[in-house]
Amino acid sequence: MPSARHEVDIEVAPSVLMSVITDFDRYPDFLPEIEACNVVRSSDDEWDVAFAIKVVKRIRYTLRLRKTSPLQVRWELVEGAFKVNSGGWDLIPTPDGERTRAIYFIDVQVGMFVPGSIMRSLVGRTLPDTVRRFKEEAERVAATS
Repeated sequence: MPSARHEVDIEVAPSVLMSVITDFDRYPDFLPEIEACNVVRSSDDEWDVAFAIKVVKRIRYTLRLRKTSPLQVRWELVEGAFKVNSGGWDLIPTPDGERTRAIYFIDVQVGMFVPGSIMRSLVGRTLPDTVRRFKEEAERVAATS
């Protein structure tokens, strides 16, 4: 999966979505492929997060995530099973500030051989599913606050 991008409209303010994106401890609750997600280092708006996921096989890796503005998150690979894993979120508020156009993008190169058909399946199915799950979680959080 060299790179992919997915956009979705979410019925919450950007601040609500950002709180879901940066609540790493809750990822296993709404992202079923994540078996574990642990913050190993944090500062104001930067986190090193260790992930254990199961997609075709079990994969472990650590990302450094930075909140570069109230509307942006970027990440890069620290260590793990990938050659490259970088990406981010851009949150674009509607003029009334009540809804968000979320843009998720990722560039991934695995460090092991994975057949092209499996990588295409991951891009075609997993990326939209992940973004949909963030949307559902943010809308659930907003509805219960």
